[in-house]
Amino acid sequence: MIPSPLIGALGALALLAPATAYAAPAPLASSSPTPDRSADFFAGLPKGGDLHNHLSGAVTTEFLIELAADDGLCITTDTTTAVAPPCGPGTRPAAEAVTDSAFRRQVIRAWSMQDFPADGNGHDHFFATFGKFGEVTWRHPGRMLAEVANTAARQNQFYLETMISPASGQARDLADKVGYDPDLDSMHDKLLADGALDTVVRRARADADATDTEFRSAAHCDTSRPDAACSLPYRWISQVGRLGTPERVFTQMALGMRLAERDPRFVAVNLVQPEDGEVALRDYRLHMRMLNYLKSRYPRAHITLHAGELVPGLVKPEDLTFHIREATRTGRAERIGHGVSVLHEDGWESLMRDMADRRIAVEVPFHSNEQILRVSGDAHPFATYRRHGVPVVLATDDPGISRVEITDEYRRAADTYGLDYPELRDLARASLEHSFLPGRGLWNRDVRTGYRPAGPCAGERQGNGRPGERCAAFLDRNLKAQVQWRQEAAFHRFETTHAHTTHPGNH
Repeated sequence: MIPSPLIGALGALALLAPATAYAAPAPLASSSPTPDRSADFFAGLPKGGDLHNHLSGAVTTEFLIELAADDGLCITTDTTTAVAPPCGPGTRPAAEAVTDSAFRRQVIRAWSMQDFPADGNGHDHFFATFGKFGEVTWRHPGRMLAEVANTAARQNQFYLETMISPASGQARDLADKVGYDPDLDSMHDKLLADGALDTVVRRARADADATDTEFRSAAHCDTSRPDAACSLPYRWISQVGRLGTPERVFTQMALGMRLAERDPRFVAVNLVQPEDGEVALRDYRLHMRMLNYLKSRYPRAHITLHAGELVPGLVKPEDLTFHIREATRTGRAERIGHGVSVLHEDGWESLMRDMADRRIAVEVPFHSNEQILRVSGDAHPFATYRRHGVPVVLATDDPGISRVEITDEYRRAADTYGLDYPELRDLARASLEHSFLPGRGLWNRDVRTGYRPAGPCAGERQGNGRPGERCAAFLDRNLKAQVQWRQEAAFHRFETTHAHTTHPGNH
């Protein structure tokens, strides 16, 4: 999925809350294969990190209306699109969507999947929402981040990777000035000439600093009562609009990967916008070659790609046969977003073996897959990926548009596929293990034996509030391990509360 370009980026990495001491969990009794279905169970379940999240699509529609009203924006009466003031004929003040309940419902339906008919064109409606609220989202990235991070923390998540388009206007202008050169090495040199690309990098970092200031204010981080968002580590993934001209696509890629090597707040790049778009299909292999080249120039930058967000009838049959393979091999993707069309790939079983061997994870947002592609249940490849040992992580995608939260994704996994508590726990662990957090993690992951402690903390109970000296030193040096440690402490507390509905697990 793709939000409209969000100019500006980020807030600084939130500080980790200190580990909390806890009582040892009560003995866990075996139970039925599926966990307690209560809302309390799923609400309290620790849920790792969200690795596939678009900031502008993650914000609740109600919050977007609030932002639009605060900024004095207007909403057109024919297309329900937010526009800049003054509010002339054919528009209404956005503030009226706060007080007029009928108008509010109209806006919510236009800007999200609320009440969208099951037999409607969910694909087109979903993607169209970004253009309708786009005038709202570029103005307050810090406030939006605070809202999304608070939601993640409230859902018992411990990390967030969210996508934005840093310095998109400046990147576009540079691309148009330089033009396209099919010799990618030569084009990259042209972008670097006279420090042009580094000027855009500096603008993106300055926008990040401004967003950080707004975030910390909105989340009350420097007060005596900070929001939960202030303790949630997060990183940025730079979006690349795959429907752009080749020079714009390449420039955005180069910017995102250069940022990832120069600013620890940025970790990766990702191609966004509809994968079935005419330009996206035409230039798919070109985009993969671009990424392959740039990875050689920026080896420390990560790559995660939307690939396989397709179904028969949406594209020609031949377009279903290679996208995921190209993304993982030529595009050097370390994670794949969606991957729904995998069973239509040529040699899909060998592709899955390769993904399993290389530990390439698939980011699965059940609800957006159902809303956009009408794929769910047995038709979804979630269970097939798992049977073949491919790592799977649950994600929200655009939860504001989908009208869901990460808890809904975990509940869908349990209800649809009969997952037991240890399996849900491993999904949460996988989302942190396959994150782009820096440093080493706690685990040695094996398809047969599951998550086993490794490294200096292997001899301790993971999540212990008082780790030994060697383990504490390891945690201090490795942020990924720190976040995982926090989650393990949360699992112990959760298992104490839900001892009658959870299974014995690996600690």
